[in-house]
Amino acid sequence: MNTTTDLILIGALAVVWLTAGLLADALPVACTARELRRRARLLSTVVGVGAGLFVAVLVMTGLFPGDTAAPAAALFPAVPALFVLTMTARRLGQVRRGAGAFASAPHAPAPPALRAAAAHPLVAVPLQVTGLAALLGVPIAADLVEVPGADFAGIAIGIVGVAALALVLRHAIRHSRLNLAVLAPLGRMRHAPVLRTERYTPLPEETPTDRAIGAGAVDLAA
Repeated sequence: MNTTTDLILIGALAVVWLTAGLLADALPVACTARELRRRARLLSTVVGVGAGLFVAVLVMTGLFPGDTAAPAAALFPAVPALFVLTMTARRLGQVRRGAGAFASAPHAPAPPALRAAAAHPLVAVPLQVTGLAALLGVPIAADLVEVPGADFAGIAIGIVGVAALALVLRHAIRHSRLNLAVLAPLGRMRHAPVLRTERYTPLPEETPTDRAIGAGAVDLAA
């Protein structure tokens, strides 16, 4: 393969995974259950396309042997992509199935629990780190950076590590805030005042003696 082919493959890889990261960031802000399900489906599709591009890099490398930087450039995003396929995909499927339970009421508001699940750090962080790592692979595919290169590898790992830490903190705070919306109704129910109810006492049944006394009273009155 030549440099142009490498650049096209790795550039497409970066675009797809960066798009997946943006979609994951917008997932918890869906207003309705239908919108949440639609966004989860679209994100699952983009993740599938991104995984397919990794396979395309391997296939193209096998079909066109020679000098190519595509495998080395794809190695950076391959590690976080494994987390996406093993953990993020499962959580994304749970969100999609949970939102699908409201298919009969498409305009129902998105439940706070599903929004909190969509904002979990394991949903967005691996996707966004994969997109960032794929972007760092573009200079390698363009032959602007020699691989292996200890200096570039150290810088790249440092950038990805700092970015991953910042993303984890951001999404953890967001997830905690949405979790409070889930727990708040439970707290209100726990501290709600208990209404006291009066016991109902049935009236005593009338006995034959009571009827006789009542009849005598009527006769005297007459």
